[in-house]
Amino acid sequence: ERGEEALKGLTFVITGELSRPREEVKALLRRLGAKVTDSVSRKTSYLVVGEAPGSKLEKARALGVPTLTEEELYRLIEERTGKRLETLAS
Repeated sequence: ERGEEALKGLTFVITGELSRPREEVKALLRRLGAKVTDSVSRKTSYLVVGEAPGSKLEKARALGVPTLTEEELYRLIEERTGKRLETLAS
């Protein structure tokens, strides 16, 4: 199934407040094959930026790491899996 590998090879870092519990978002990303880490580095694929982001955003910009809003993250997941987010988040 495409879902299991949809984000394989990608590394995400989350900063700021999200509309869903952070652990839920991390679990979803991991379930889709992504790695989730706590610190931004050159290996970070995307920084997911929520409300009131911290210093991770500055570091990501300095390293040229692409950023995604929470909505953009969910759109990426839907595009990669071909499924609506509601069916994935459980």
